[in-house]
Amino acid sequence: MIVSAARYNHFLMATHFSPDALKFLRSLKRNNRREWFTPRKPQFESLLRTPMLALIRELNSAMESFAPDHIRPPEKTIFRIYRDTRFASDKRPYKTHVAAWWAHSGMLKTSGAGFYFHIAPDEVIIACGVFMPQREQLLQLRRYLLTHHAELRRVLNKKSLRTLLPDFDSAPLSRPPKGFAADHPGIDLIRCTQWGLSITLPPEAALQPTLFREVLQRFRSA
Repeated sequence: MIVSAARYNHFLMATHFSPDALKFLRSLKRNNRREWFTPRKPQFESLLRTPMLALIRELNSAMESFAPDHIRPPEKTIFRIYRDTRFASDKRPYKTHVAAWWAHSGMLKTSGAGFYFHIAPDEVIIACGVFMPQREQLLQLRRYLLTHHAELRRVLNKKSLRTLLPDFDSAPLSRPPKGFAADHPGIDLIRCTQWGLSITLPPEAALQPTLFREVLQRFRSA
């Protein structure tokens, strides 16, 4: 009972967000302009960036037992709120969500497999897997699946995992990639351009003391 009570109290004290945090993101979505954001940057820092960094620290501590190679300093794990608009037709300067990505040690922040979490005005997303791999990585993964497709399929079909992360984000090609046989038994997985599992929760999930547990149990399962 003592251990159970301690764990219960930890979840109650775990970092979560305030209703004002969602309100700020909704306002930012309507007013995505520098002249609106700049005077309100301290609000962004206190309502969103600071609690996100605290949540990352808590998750980092828990991930030491099952994903130590994905632990990075919180400031390296959180994404910037600023959009890169240099080559984009959409020139809105700010993202309307706050996100974190736990990349594998030695990999670029947006490459390889990892763990992802974000809070937006209309959703909370928790995801794990490979998203938007670089061209060379994509080819290596497909070659790996030539002989390991059955292993990945068993993982993807595991009921306990898919209950927690029901959505398979695969973005498949319409036809086999060049150099891969259409009749290969793993061609459905080889046609994928990414291999990720995710769940979309209502935005109110970010306001609950159970947020840390919601994220952690999915990271651990993946």
